[in-house]
Amino acid sequence: MSDEQRYLRVSGPRTLEESVFTTPEPGPGRVVVDITYAGICGTDVHGYTDGSMLPPAVFGHEWTGTVAAVGDGVTLVVPGDRVVGGVGSACGRCAQCLAGHSKNCDVVFAEANGVDEEAADHGAFASQVEVSQRRVIPVPTALSDVDAALVEPAAVTFHAVRRANVEPGCLAVVVGAGPIGLLTAQNARAAGAGRIIISEPSEARRATARELGFDDVVAPEELQDRMDSVTGGVGADIVFECAGVPTLLQSSAELVRRGGTLALLGFPLSESTVSYADWQQRELTIIGSLAYNREDFVGVMRLVEQGSVSLAPLHTGTIELSEVQDMLEELDSGRSKHTKVLVAPRRQG
Repeated sequence: MSDEQRYLRVSGPRTLEESVFTTPEPGPGRVVVDITYAGICGTDVHGYTDGSMLPPAVFGHEWTGTVAAVGDGVTLVVPGDRVVGGVGSACGRCAQCLAGHSKNCDVVFAEANGVDEEAADHGAFASQVEVSQRRVIPVPTALSDVDAALVEPAAVTFHAVRRANVEPGCLAVVVGAGPIGLLTAQNARAAGAGRIIISEPSEARRATARELGFDDVVAPEELQDRMDSVTGGVGADIVFECAGVPTLLQSSAELVRRGGTLALLGFPLSESTVSYADWQQRELTIIGSLAYNREDFVGVMRLVEQGSVSLAPLHTGTIELSEVQDMLEELDSGRSKHTKVLVAPRRQG
């Protein structure tokens, strides 16, 4: 192999650098993937504006592509297979696994955060990546390439809904209807939630939520009245905080009924002020959720196959590598109408 490939990396605050490399011969247990799409995540935006917060492999961590070559010992995939980037199974050897906590495997958690020993040198804002075979998961034929590109954020929300133990018929509130909020709402519905109220300031995103079959979709200033009319002032069984806005944490908690659950998916980059006494007096259960396990990828792809979760409606634009910096600026401005933008790194002109 000798094809010249391209990738983008963050080289400083609001600064991107394009580099070239030659397609590698994959090492033992490693896989070379031609990238079809890479989704732009809020984490990518924050990493771009900050300039130093992301491990190299995380800038462009939502991706799908086709296996181009495999190294010795690779048994999970063959050239030509469509795959998504994910995490491996529990290793069985780390401290968490040996203590009986395989769902919290240290190796999987490191992979999810791009800091494992076999992490790639760069993320998938690239025409090609080379990764460990642990990191690739085959895509069912029923999923389109656009679906596959959205599996990673869907797995994040599938994981959170599982952790929150959604009970059949419960009343759930989703705060924020960005990609994570819209996917959380769908996974909660698939898990059996009886009624779901979505709060979102953007009319475009509220419209997307309605297109996905949600009827209780309100602007934030309307949320309390809707809650009071639905629950008689009791509150929701579970609230999913998906906005990641520090000032919304306590107000989101106040939507939860006594004895209910607050599930945290949004990731604030600054400290939040909350009323510990309020949480304690009302005996709230607080669920933190970050990333995923391999089974979350498998599970959410099954839901997409059977039509319980719809991914393609979140896709609102596709760009080339040369357009990534402008799009990151647009998404950071807070004025973008996009829900999920995909980068097609192999497309030029």
